[in-house]
Amino acid sequence: MFVPMSLFDRPSVATATSRVWEVGALCRAIADSLEARFNPVSVRGEITGFSRAGSGHCYFSIKDVAGQLRCAMFRRAASALDFLPRDGELVEVRGKLGVYEQRGELQLIVDSLQRAGQGALFEQFLRVKALLEADGLFDAARKRRLPVMPRGIGLVTSAGAAALHDVVTALRRRVPHIPVLLVPSLVQGAEAPASISRALQQLYGLAQRQGEPGVPPIDVILLVRGGGSMEDLWAFNDERVARTIVQSPVPVISGVGHETDFTIADFCADLRAPTPTAAAELVAQPRQVWLEGLALVQQRLQDAVLRHIDRQGQRLDAATQRLGRPSQHMAQQRLRLSQLGQRMRYGMLMKVQRQAQSYQALEADFSQKTQGQLQRHRQRLEQLGLRLELLNPQRVLERGYSVLTTPSGQVVSRVGQAPVGAALKALLADGSLDVTVTQPKLL
Repeated sequence: MFVPMSLFDRPSVATATSRVWEVGALCRAIADSLEARFNPVSVRGEITGFSRAGSGHCYFSIKDVAGQLRCAMFRRAASALDFLPRDGELVEVRGKLGVYEQRGELQLIVDSLQRAGQGALFEQFLRVKALLEADGLFDAARKRRLPVMPRGIGLVTSAGAAALHDVVTALRRRVPHIPVLLVPSLVQGAEAPASISRALQQLYGLAQRQGEPGVPPIDVILLVRGGGSMEDLWAFNDERVARTIVQSPVPVISGVGHETDFTIADFCADLRAPTPTAAAELVAQPRQVWLEGLALVQQRLQDAVLRHIDRQGQRLDAATQRLGRPSQHMAQQRLRLSQLGQRMRYGMLMKVQRQAQSYQALEADFSQKTQGQLQRHRQRLEQLGLRLELLNPQRVLERGYSVLTTPSGQVVSRVGQAPVGAALKALLADGSLDVTVTQPKLL
């Protein structure tokens, strides 16, 4: 059906009121007008939002600074492509302009697509990527291993994004015991790079203060955002965000967009995840996995204990065989004990004999020495007795001397001790005489 161009002129009141269009009929009329006026048509622009459905059909938009047009490329035409279209690429498409009547949307059915050069955004992406790669931000050597069991997880994303729900759901399902600290951030728009950098720096400060009272533990950080066009994800291609990521004191996982989306943040992070949910799963081994691991360790320990018991049983059997019958072993031990007893008695007897012989020798030596000493003492005693006998007063009296004493027994050795008329006693060798002093004389 051909609809004249006058249809798109401003209708008069009479025309507008003369007919009321059905929605579907109006869409078909517009589609026929577009086909008659423009088709086939060739358009040049940047690809954005490219996706391939399971049916093989491709859906995307092409844009420039002044506008944007939705496109659909069905499987037969898409199978003829010799490259994989990517967001940001500058392409030339040829097809038919029409209206998707179910939604009333203008779309271009693409019959052929070829590269026309890379778009401005993609060229900027490559420039920033080359600069940061030259500075060593993508080096594999600086990337760290993820903690096996983190004590706490930091999360940077939009507070209202679907990515937050996906990450939280995955973490609650797999590791509900691990705390998660969310620092909200813009993830799209001109202010997003600065907001992302601030959120990351806030988590870095907490990670560096771990161990202080009241500071939550952070062992890994998730930087996530759901899918979108290259423009939607552009904040994660910002140089500021990239340089902030590599400053992290703990590993950072980037989970931005879908599996086919790549951003500069992915290259700078310690690990890239294809989706936000996958990022959560990388740091959240399910509790069942740990329980199964513990069960495996328990089984291995049990097997090791049983093997040890078996080896000890074998050693006991071998020792029993070497030991033989207990009665025979006891008889051998009794014989050995008897032999040791005889040896001990013989040793003690020999020791007693040696001690007796030594005693006899000592006794003989002592007797000989004692006899000698006694002889010498006897001779000395005799000499002293002779000397003492010479001093005996009786011997002096026998030689004609006498001793005068007073009646009280006091010896008189001076004339002055015996006055005239004094009664004295004279002791002689065989008796005594009573005498009276008559005339004292001095020499």
